[in-house]
Amino acid sequence: MSHPDDVHFYDPAKGHGLSHDPFKAIVAPRVIGWISSRDAQGRVNLAPYSFFGAFASFPAIIGFCSEGYKDSLANIEATREFVWNLTSKSLVEQMNRTSAPVPHEVDEFELAGLTKAPGVNVDVPHVAESPASLECKLLQIVRMHDLDGKPMNNWLALGQVVGVHIRREFLREDGLFDTAKAHPVMRAGYLGDYAEIGPMFDLRRPKA
Repeated sequence: MSHPDDVHFYDPAKGHGLSHDPFKAIVAPRVIGWISSRDAQGRVNLAPYSFFGAFASFPAIIGFCSEGYKDSLANIEATREFVWNLTSKSLVEQMNRTSAPVPHEVDEFELAGLTKAPGVNVDVPHVAESPASLECKLLQIVRMHDLDGKPMNNWLALGQVVGVHIRREFLREDGLFDTAKAHPVMRAGYLGDYAEIGPMFDLRRPKA
């Protein structure tokens, strides 16, 4: 099948033919999965994940995918709890520090100079400085498989939101969460590429 000259098409199995793989730049921006967890011995972990999303709202379900079976996955599998913390522009340097490959016993909250706020419905702390945090109970951890059924080095953790923390300064008088004021930072492309939210606009669904 031929393609127009103004379209670059590639089969991922055969290579993209470009200087860098464009996949993460195309599927962008992506909200950062800044995940706090606790192991069975009570040691706390905080780490950012590039692949994160919301998948349902009634009940609210969120998930993140880890490339490699990392401390967050081991902790969550052991305790069945975790918290997602919104990464605002003011917290981006601290978030980046928590991505360092440090030993399991290192507390990333302390490493990044962040304050632990206690959970209400989970025994996992959240980032007190974050505009909003979502407490979650684990639903399932799924190891990803490719088209040939081969297990991948990727694990998807899905959790149901059981508690929501919102700093009052980010709630408007009309009761809406002020996303623009929270200034979320997102992954957006190649290594080191991040984005912040731009001007927001209103667009309503058409009526039947």
